[in-house]
Amino acid sequence: MKDSALYLHIPFCDHKCIYCDFYSIITTDNISNFLTAVKKEIDSYSALYSRDRVFTSIYFGGGTPSLMEPDYLNEIISSLKDNYAVSNTAEITMETNPGTVDKNKLEAFRTTGINRLSIGIQSFLDDDLKFLTRIHDKNTAVSTVLNAKEAGFENINIDLIFNLPGQTKEKWNYNLESAVQLPVTHISAYSLILERGTILNKMVLDGKIKIQDEDYDAELYEMTIDLLESNGFNQYEVSNFARPGYECLHNNAYWRYRDYLSFGPSAHSFVNGRRWWNFSSLKHYISEIEKQGSAEAGYEIINDETALSEFVMLALRSAGLNLIELKNRFGNNWLERNSGYLDLLAGKKFIEIKNNFIRLTKSGYAICDEILSKLI
Repeated sequence: MKDSALYLHIPFCDHKCIYCDFYSIITTDNISNFLTAVKKEIDSYSALYSRDRVFTSIYFGGGTPSLMEPDYLNEIISSLKDNYAVSNTAEITMETNPGTVDKNKLEAFRTTGINRLSIGIQSFLDDDLKFLTRIHDKNTAVSTVLNAKEAGFENINIDLIFNLPGQTKEKWNYNLESAVQLPVTHISAYSLILERGTILNKMVLDGKIKIQDEDYDAELYEMTIDLLESNGFNQYEVSNFARPGYECLHNNAYWRYRDYLSFGPSAHSFVNGRRWWNFSSLKHYISEIEKQGSAEAGYEIINDETALSEFVMLALRSAGLNLIELKNRFGNNWLERNSGYLDLLAGKKFIEIKNNFIRLTKSGYAICDEILSKLI
C-alpha cells in the first residue's frame, strides 16, 4: 500500500490580502453548491485511487477553511473516509486565520477529527499587519494560539513573513521571539515573494514601495535559522521548523515525492507519474463536476528526466537526498554527472554528505535556489 496525501481547497475568504495569489473569492453564494460538488468529486475518483494506497494526511487549505462551520468540514472528512483508506492516525490540518475562530468554534473543529492547525499570523506587529491588509491585530493572533491550545490542539503551526518593506532586524527578531514564547510546535517562516497579479506586485512596479535586496533577505533568513534552532525548533525544510516529532506529515509527502490527490477549484494532484489541475473558477469547477464528476483543466505526464529533477529538488529543499533511494529509482548517472560540483559544495560547507545522505547546511539553505539551478 502506498502512503499518499489528500488535499481540499476551500476557496472562500472574507478578504483578499495584497500579497496572496492563491485562488480565493470573497463571495459566499456557492458555499452549499461547492459542498455538493466536492463530495461528488471525491466519490468520482475513489474507484481509481482507493484500493492501492493508504492516506496518512488530510489538509484543508484555501482560502480560509476556518470560515466554514465545523459541520461543513466534517461532511467532507466523512466523505473522504467513506471513499478512501484514511489512516486511523492521519494528520488532519486546517488552515486558520486569526479573527475567524473563537475557542468554542475551535473545540467544535477538534471534535470533527481535525488535529493540526496552521494559523496565518504573518507578524506580531500591528503596523506590519495593516500593511499586509490582514484582518487581525497582534492581540487576536496571540489569543487564537492560546485558544487553540485550550481547545485541545497539541499540534499548532504558525506562518510568519520576513523581509517586509522597511522591516528591521529588530522587528523581525521581535516576531521570532514572540513566536517561540507561544505553545506552538511548528513555525513556517517565508520570505516575502512578489507574485504576478497581486496588489503588492503592482505597488512595487508602480514604485509605491520598495523591496529590500537579496543580501538583506539572506541575513534575516540566517537570523531565523539561528534563533529558532536555539529555541528547540529543528529545520527540516527551507522554510519550515518543528519541535522534534512535529514535522508536518502532509508537507513531507510533497517533499518526499509521494502521491497526493486533491479536490476543489485550482487544486493540483500527482498520482502514478501523472500531474493534473482543476479549473480555478468556482462556478466553472461546479459546472464541470455536475456534468462529469471531475473538473480537470489540464495534465502532464512526468517523464524520467523531470521526475529525477523534481525528486532531487524536493529532497534537497527538505530533510536531504537519500542516495540509496536515488540509485534505486533513477540509477547512478545523476550522481556521477554531478560528483565534482557536489565535492565543491561539500568543501565550501554548503552540503554535508554522510550516511548515504546529502543535506544542505545552514549556509547551503541560504543559497538553496542557486545550488539547485546548477544541479537540475
